[in-house]
Amino acid sequence: MSSLPESEFSPEDRRAMLALAREAIVTALEKKPFSHSGPERACFSLRRGVFVTLEGHGKLRGCIGVIEAHDALGESIVRCAQSAAFRDPRFPPLQLAELRGLQIEISVLSGLSPIEPLDVEIGKHGLVVSTADRRGLLLPQVATENHLSPEEFLEETCRKAGLPRGAWREPHTKVFAFTCEVFREKADAASA
Repeated sequence: MSSLPESEFSPEDRRAMLALAREAIVTALEKKPFSHSGPERACFSLRRGVFVTLEGHGKLRGCIGVIEAHDALGESIVRCAQSAAFRDPRFPPLQLAELRGLQIEISVLSGLSPIEPLDVEIGKHGLVVSTADRRGLLLPQVATENHLSPEEFLEETCRKAGLPRGAWREPHTKVFAFTCEVFREKADAASA
């Protein structure tokens, strides 16, 4: 397996992005309009796909993202953090009492590139499988956390798209890969 991509973001950038996500969630919980109070970092103006994942006491609590970068990264982080907290259809909206045990993870995506299924590397690639009317995405950490083989990862991405598990083998199905820079709050930050 080849090495993971180098870090694009400094530790300060990472902390600022995580703080922005937390601030967006807290202001929404307090029913206040969002107005960023921290310094404006250069990374906030980049255009990248991003996913914000929320965990409560070690269990998934929400995950929402954007694949294509239509807005600046800072705007996307705010919108995805609030959506993960309050609009992920798999979970009820986040409550104030849950904030204490909430841990935030951010995955900043590279661009999508077509990939041959045999070239999929677990731990390096995230996948998008698409047909004319369906599309599914799984982040790279899904494969590693669930100990999936490349074939199982392709099958699970098809399932996420609402396609048969073997759809990745069909000529009309397109498979794309991307890499992520993934970072999360330290456990003690989540309890602050």
